[in-house]
Amino acid sequence: MAIYPRAAVERAMKIQEVILRAVAKKITWTQAGEIIGLCERQMRRWKERYQEFGYDGLFDRRLGKPSPKRVPLATVEEILRCTKNSIAISTCSTSTRSCQRSIKFG
Repeated sequence: MAIYPRAAVERAMKIQEVILRAVAKKITWTQAGEIIGLCERQMRRWKERYQEFGYDGLFDRRLGKPSPKRVPLATVEEILRCTKNSIAISTCSTSTRSCQRSIKFG
């Protein structure tokens, strides 16, 4: 098992406990979702991960990884500069279109 932050370990333990109670039919999957703060469908996904990967499957695999959809900082700064300079524009869609023309996305 990899080394995880204490909060991640505590969350995994809580999820494991709730999943085991739902599997034993002591609570419903809807109730399990309410305890964890997820919908019933997401709880079933956690159950599948637990069955396939065991305790390690309960850890959030995204931790420490940047989003693949992350926008480069230079682009964000350019958009902010562009929108700040276009104060006279009244709607967001117009502002967005003018920024798209002045910034080359891609």
